[in-house]
Amino acid sequence: MTAQPQHGLPLVPGAAGKGFTYFIRRHPVPAYYALTFVISWGLMAAVIGVAPAPMAVALSLGPLGPAAASIILTSFLDGKAGLRELVARLRRWRVGARWYALALLTAPLVMASTAVAVAVVFPGFYGGVSTAAELVIVVLAGIAVGLIVGMLEELGWTGFALPRLRRRHGVVSTALIMAVLWGAWHYPMFANSTDPSGAIPNALIVAVFLFGWLPAYRVLMVWLYDRTGCLPLAMLMHAPLSAGAFINSFMAASGNASGIAILVPSLSWGAAFWVVAAVVLLTERRHPRETT
Repeated sequence: MTAQPQHGLPLVPGAAGKGFTYFIRRHPVPAYYALTFVISWGLMAAVIGVAPAPMAVALSLGPLGPAAASIILTSFLDGKAGLRELVARLRRWRVGARWYALALLTAPLVMASTAVAVAVVFPGFYGGVSTAAELVIVVLAGIAVGLIVGMLEELGWTGFALPRLRRRHGVVSTALIMAVLWGAWHYPMFANSTDPSGAIPNALIVAVFLFGWLPAYRVLMVWLYDRTGCLPLAMLMHAPLSAGAFINSFMAASGNASGIAILVPSLSWGAAFWVVAAVVLLTERRHPRETT
């Protein structure tokens, strides 16, 4: 029996020849991730090597990789019809209000409550801002970063990789595959993370930053898309996570975070997101995916 496309995405046609083209057509998801890593990490390395540019400038190029790889491979595999379908999916906004609430509130509620707890338990972890206007600027910058990052990354992760993985895997397997690869893709963003006190090994800090919280949130994002088929909703769900991480990193950098306190926000986010993910995945087992 021929596999059916997910959410109207066209099936990849068979390839008659061998070689590089044949491999891409037979294995579009591995090809997508390979191309994404090459573009993202390559751009960041090139910019740092040429300028050398500030790390923030280099890291801002990372999200271009998932988007560029999605457009390139969609065009290669499915031509203009595939690109039109991708654009059409970007226009599908109509889903229930509860899905928007879940997408937009999960990350802010978890990250804000964690920030309050960290500030109480570890006084001075977050540096203060001199004026209310400065705080507003930081928050608005975080929101802008979140929206841009969410749109670019999810054009690839959810726009290309997720539907194709779902043809062969269940929602849990798809979520876990994407979760691990998404965490690994962030390596350059956290590779230089260190503990000023030297108490925590750099490798442990990087590992926690990559896999302590990102995979759990990706599981939630995969489940949400599987239930709604809404690509813009996935972009919106990504936005507050990136915004929260940006604001947290800015405030922590201006404080005196060191030692085990450095790991507390990421570990707390991960614990909360995994609890939510466990709840929704148990629900998934009891209730088949509904059509929205």
